[in-house]
Amino acid sequence: MNREVEIRKYEPTDIPSMVQIWNEVVEEGVAFPQEDGLTEESGTSFFVAQTYCGVAEDRSTKEVLGLYILHPNNIGRCGHLSNASYAVASSARGLHIGEKLVKDCIAQAHIAGYKILQFNAVVRSNIHARHLYERIGFHLLGTVPGGFRLKNGQYEDICLYYIEV
Repeated sequence: MNREVEIRKYEPTDIPSMVQIWNEVVEEGVAFPQEDGLTEESGTSFFVAQTYCGVAEDRSTKEVLGLYILHPNNIGRCGHLSNASYAVASSARGLHIGEKLVKDCIAQAHIAGYKILQFNAVVRSNIHARHLYERIGFHLLGTVPGGFRLKNGQYEDICLYYIEV
């Protein structure tokens, strides 16, 4: 299926779809550190609190297929460091939506005045994300042994990445 996807700033009407996609990734238990899903109410508060939220929308159907959140990674003297998370609906994976989200996020991080986009916890087995980040130009800082507890209770290494924006 060939979809024309637009990345744009989220709107309040997108929140139900954003919550659904976010919760799908949380429930899978192999990428996000969160263990509890969002409700529309908590999701609204969560997304409003971010520096920026972008959504991937199918131009023809207006369906939200993915999203990202961009926010500070630290405060004060390290406030120029940003962090982000990405979620793509399982039905839309493999369509290069993640790449579009990451590239838009880098641009928005720059616009927001951040100097670096840093990922603190990319699960080692998340090969598709890791290859994407490396292809775009992110640098691997290192790994933290057993830094992520999978849904099944096993521990897996996490990789830290950054890119200058």
